Amino acid sequence: MTDPRAELARIYYENHRNADGSPYVKGANAAEGDRDMTIHTPIFDREPTRDEAEAALALLRRWAGEVTPEEVSLLDPLVSRLIPGQEVSNYPALARAYPDAFEVDEAYKASMPDLQNGPSSLIKGSKQQIQHVGISNFRLPIRFQKRGGGDLQLETSVTGTVSLEAEKKGINMSRIMRTFYKRAEETFSFEVIERALDAYKTDLESFDARIQMRFSFPMKVESLRSGLFGYQYYDIALELVEQEGVRRKIVHLDYVYSSTCPCSLELSEHARQFRGQLATPHSQRSVARISVEVKDDEDCLWFEDIIDMARMAVPTETQVMVKREDEQAFAELNAANPIFVEDAARLFCAQLKADPRVGDFRVVASHQESLHSHDAVSVMTEGPTFASASIDPRLFQTLFHVG
Repeated sequence: MTDPRAELARIYYENHRNADGSPYVKGANAAEGDRDMTIHTPIFDREPTRDEAEAALALLRRWAGEVTPEEVSLLDPLVSRLIPGQEVSNYPALARAYPDAFEVDEAYKASMPDLQNGPSSLIKGSKQQIQHVGISNFRLPIRFQKRGGGDLQLETSVTGTVSLEAEKKGINMSRIMRTFYKRAEETFSFEVIERALDAYKTDLESFDARIQMRFSFPMKVESLRSGLFGYQYYDIALELVEQEGVRRKIVHLDYVYSSTCPCSLELSEHARQFRGQLATPHSQRSVARISVEVKDDEDCLWFEDIIDMARMAVPTETQVMVKREDEQAFAELNAANPIFVEDAARLFCAQLKADPRVGDFRVVASHQESLHSHDAVSVMTEGPTFASASIDPRLFQTLFHVG
């Protein structure tokens, strides 16, 4: 195999001679017929041409493809990347066995790159404040208090975010998770959530923050007439928001009920009365998302309290355990409480306004029609907390409950 250094010397020699046309001086150690590339003359100080570079590259590729990887490594490990098909290789080969015995010390941790907390020069795009950045849907078991005493441990999905100043590259998101795991054994309340928010605001050096915790809360309910009991599950979220030094405690509840169309009910009765025609009004599964701000200076507002308010407003909640007498009772209950989606929003509103523990609130209702191929929806807000000129384009799609 030709020595690549000698071959490169030959290529260079054939393209360039001394200014007087004489060949380069041969070194004492050069092989017979070769020219010594170690002899330094002024002409070697000039920039090589593209043709020279292409010739050298072709030679290196040919040589690297014919010799062993060890020979390539002895010359320069990076040469292996010149071989077709190995452009992203990283010879010498890296260790493939997991190093169980490896231990990380402080010096090693200090040597590790941390791009997310790097200087502002690493920021991509506009150097502008981000209102919320963090993590969503990390899950862990959390205990929550019940109104009647005791607690329940429920699988909980947590979203934690903080604001990010314009000159900061990013945040250490794992700190949010670590903060929650430190308190995972506590029975959660807004006070515990506040302590968690304080901790990761300090850790992440942020001025605004938000925590939201979603879970399914079970309550045992009795059937309408048969005396059977079953568990109804309510989608609930607790939210603690701090913005410009002001904290707001918010509870979200999804309440699922049946809505019978008043117009359809009257038309059905008209067909029975005037034509002796059997007809049934249309009704459908419906969902209201009730969001309330909890006042700090009032008594505790329990999850069960908000559920009771929703039942008082619209008593046609979907049923868990049903026998024939319960099904008949449910039909009678719906006939006694026919509602349009506008009625539902106002009925919920009346119950919320009557409770001094409730501050600002929002009611989003969706009646998922059995008559139409579309839904009937309404949104009602009280106070500035939930007021918005725009809504999420998919908001009403999130109100679909499959049971």
